[in-house]
Amino acid sequence: MPRVLDDFRRTQLAIAALFCFLGFQYATWISRIPALKTRLDLSAGEVGLLLMVTGAGAAASFPLVSFLMKRLGARRLALLSGLGLVAILLALSAAPNYPVALVILCADGVAVGCLNVAMNAQGAALEAAHGRTAMTQLHATFSAGSFLAALVSSGVTALTSGIVTHFAAASAVLLVLLACARPRLLPDDAPAKEPAEQEGKNRRRMARPTRVMLWLGCTMVFAEVVEGSMNDWSALYLKDIAGASAQVAPLGIAVISVVMVLARLFGDSWRSRWGDAIVVRVGSAVAGVGLALALLVGGVVPALLGFACVGLGVAAVTPCLYVAAAAEGPDALSLVAATGTTGLLVGPALIGFVAEAGDLTWGMAVVAASAVIVSLCSTRLQWAPAKASSEGIMETEVVEKGAT
Repeated sequence: MPRVLDDFRRTQLAIAALFCFLGFQYATWISRIPALKTRLDLSAGEVGLLLMVTGAGAAASFPLVSFLMKRLGARRLALLSGLGLVAILLALSAAPNYPVALVILCADGVAVGCLNVAMNAQGAALEAAHGRTAMTQLHATFSAGSFLAALVSSGVTALTSGIVTHFAAASAVLLVLLACARPRLLPDDAPAKEPAEQEGKNRRRMARPTRVMLWLGCTMVFAEVVEGSMNDWSALYLKDIAGASAQVAPLGIAVISVVMVLARLFGDSWRSRWGDAIVVRVGSAVAGVGLALALLVGGVVPALLGFACVGLGVAAVTPCLYVAAAAEGPDALSLVAATGTTGLLVGPALIGFVAEAGDLTWGMAVVAASAVIVSLCSTRLQWAPAKASSEGIMETEVVEKGAT
């Protein structure tokens, strides 16, 4: 058993390097948006389109990702898309004009979609192979990568304002992360133990989405609406509605981020103890009800407590959904990843439209309702309970409600 545990931890760290890689790469270029805006002489609308095209590329990558997953496997796709993201970062630093930057960031979105699916497939395969939970801690390393990129960005910009130097240094860090991940990633020929019928399903061409896939995709959309909207609108809600000062308003994002990272560090133990079904249903309900009560009470302190409920409640939801989608095969995993990106894109804009028609309280109420919808959608799937042996090994699977 010590040998098995050692193998598990080493592979977990390798996959964590991929999650850290993606967070670091994204935060690196997003932190230099002001510099890109100045260098390319962009308007606010052009910056918005620049950000939108990245998400659009990731959302539209579903058919390609599904094909590449079957053709290359998760390990090779993760490494190739990682190299592609390094090249894209370097290309962006040398982009001569706005149209070229749009093309580069659209390609970035496609590569992000590939790596997102591949690394989550690796994480789900790790859990299946060893019978242990790991996904929420892996997702926590994405946030750690973003935080590390922010520190590097701050340090580099203190020395030089040049984007080329910054992105070159960041690319070196990314290559080190890929080098650390490569030796211990699960092989593509047998990433996990699967039943014969599942193997056959995974090898077929992309088929019409099943009801399970559609419910998983619907649940993921609303989960990502909650995460994306809270990051984008929490500070403005605190300032304009709750009456917080300019110094206090940014604490909304800080509270959500810190609570979410801490919850993801402990989320795998919750999954082992109670199972993914309880974690998803109860967690999203806590997020929705907690935020709704904060909106009803009003004020800065209730708002911060409500934001903390959101961070705590939704922290483990998307990792559980990725595990469930991976159990359905690469088509389901690709679809769920694409719908999640759609939720991230549509959610903040939807809140803005609602706030325009009423006020931001109603917009945040949509976020609370979305969290409750996640809980309701998850009931359309029957999650098998956690089964622990004397060694603490856990197995989970998801099947369509009513299936035998």
